[in-house]
Order: sequence, then C-alpha cells, then structure tokens
Amino acid sequence: MKVISVVGARPQFVKLAPIAHAAAAAGVEHVIVHTGQHYDPMLSDVFFEDLGIPAPDVHLGVGSGSHGVQTGAMLGALDGVFDEHQPDWVLVYGDTNSTIAAALSAVKLHFPVAHLEAGLRSFNRRMPEEHNRVLTDHAADLLLAPTDVAAQHLAAEGLGDKTVVVGDVMTDVLFTTRDAVAGAPSKLVAELGLTPGEFSVATIHRADNTDDPARLAEVVAGLSALDHPVVLLAHPRVAARAASAGIQLTTGSLIEHAPLAYPDLIAAVLASRGVVTDSGGLQKEAFLLRVPATTVRTETEWVETIDLGWNVLANTSDEIAAAVARPRPAETDAAPYGDGHAADRVVAELLAHGD
Repeated sequence: MKVISVVGARPQFVKLAPIAHAAAAAGVEHVIVHTGQHYDPMLSDVFFEDLGIPAPDVHLGVGSGSHGVQTGAMLGALDGVFDEHQPDWVLVYGDTNSTIAAALSAVKLHFPVAHLEAGLRSFNRRMPEEHNRVLTDHAADLLLAPTDVAAQHLAAEGLGDKTVVVGDVMTDVLFTTRDAVAGAPSKLVAELGLTPGEFSVATIHRADNTDDPARLAEVVAGLSALDHPVVLLAHPRVAARAASAGIQLTTGSLIEHAPLAYPDLIAAVLASRGVVTDSGGLQKEAFLLRVPATTVRTETEWVETIDLGWNVLANTSDEIAAAVARPRPAETDAAPYGDGHAADRVVAELLAHGD
C-alpha cells in the first residue's frame, strides 16, 4: 500500500512523526509531501530532524501568501504529484491551507482521502481553520477522529458512517518527547535566566489576534502586565505584524523569543507555571503535560480541557490576568485524547479500508 502524507505547518509535522514511524513498522510505502506553507527552518526543517521524520520526498516550496493564493498554488502543484505517485490513500492533517488543498486535489483526481484529526469544531466560521476542517471532512472518504466528541460532531453532520475514533496522534509524539526530555534542564530557562515554575510560555498567532493592530496591541498589553515573566515565542509573521504596527513585543513582563524546536518547547512548558496561547495544539499539549493553560480565544475545539479545568478561555487583559492567576486545577487521570498509540490505529484503518 502507498500512502501520501501532505503537510506544511508545525502542528502537522508533529502529527506526521508517529504516522511515519507506524507506517514504516507496518511496511507501508509512505511518501511525504511538504507544501512549504511554513518555510522558516525553525518551523519546518528542524522539526523533521528533531522528531526523527524522514526528509520529505517532495517539497513544493509554496511559501506565504493570502489564503487564496497559497491554496491555489498548492492545488496546482499537488495535481502533478498525485498523478505521478498514484497513491492508495492521501492522508491530510488538521486544518491548514495544506489540508484543504490536498483534499480537493485528491478528490478531483479520484484518490481516496483520509482526514487525520477529523471532527474538531470551534463553530466559529470567522476562523479560516474552521472552513478548512469542515470542507475537508465533507470531502474525505475516511474520517479519523481523535476523540468521542469529534465523532459526535461528525455524526451530527451525517458523516458517522465514515468515522473511526483512533485517538490523538499528538498524544503519541508528546508522550515520547516528554519522556525524552524528562529530567533535562530547559534550554530556554538557561538562556534567559528564568526560575522554573515562575514564568509563563506564550504563543499568539491566529488572525483574530494578530491581523488587527489594535487587537494585537491589546493582547500584548495584557501579557506584558502580568506579574511574572512571560516568554512570547513569536512566529516570524507575528513579529513582522508587530513591527509594522510599532508594537514592542519585549515590554513589561513580556520577553520576545524565536520559536523553539519541539523538544525544547516541551521542556520549556514542563518548566513553566502555565501556558498562554491561541494555538489549538499547545493548549492540548499543556493539558497532557498537566500544565495550566489560558487560551486567548472565544472558543476551543478541545472542550475536554475546559471541562476538566485545565484550560480557561480569556480575551481581555483582565480575563487573561485572572485566568493566569487562578489556582492549579484539580488533578485528573482522565485521558480523552488516547493512550499514545493512535498512529498504529491510523495505519491499521488505512490498511483495512484499502482492501
């Protein structure tokens, strides 16, 4: 069996790692296509090295651009890739422009599509990610849901007969990485002279928080006013947005820092008192590491983190301050995101449905 994985952004590289390992173990021919949606080395190449992922077989080098330009460029390039390789499955990941482009290209060429992380919903149609995930789910042939809640969303949309709950592959790689860095000092702590347990890790990148200079300034003001150091791991696009708007990202309690390699990010989160983010992945990773999270959004796809008390939604400066200062949540052994063996189930489902 031949499977093509299409990836292009940091969360997808993390999800790709356990799939690549499981495919190799099962003897599945696995072709990796990197769209180049994230082209900064810290957000791309280094993830492949750190997570032990084989080098991409195809690199499209699409780069940045508006949603339409970026998605269109990927569509144009992927048609030829799929036609050349004739895959049994096209596996798409998450909710990026790479996801929807690969799904559309494959469907129109009549190659079966499987969607990893299917069924997640924010129910906020202002988010481009929501468009991508809904359209991909309805185009795909096999929906690999990470949680029971995601499967319920798919059933409500009439997609239950294509849905299989496999668990969350990010849990797989996170547990592996957590065990690898356990006991080792955080490079970020050493570099910045931080005190473990007395700083927060922050990432802010979503359009709703960064595209409007006034909104970005509000979020930065909220983070900079906290009563302890906050390290903002700023994506190059966010740094550029801030610079063009005259917004300082190192101010008050806030310290701007380049993005970290994945193992260093996990080590930093483990050493922190909490996470402040608008990332879907990081809020869930924080929960899995049992580190409190504050999510700077009005909704989350990972409702289990809210229900269990490890994540709080906050938008204003006062809400962010209150959420960050809240007592540590009650300990839990709940495992809504699986047992760390989701990738094996994904490959097994592809093999079973490929017959």
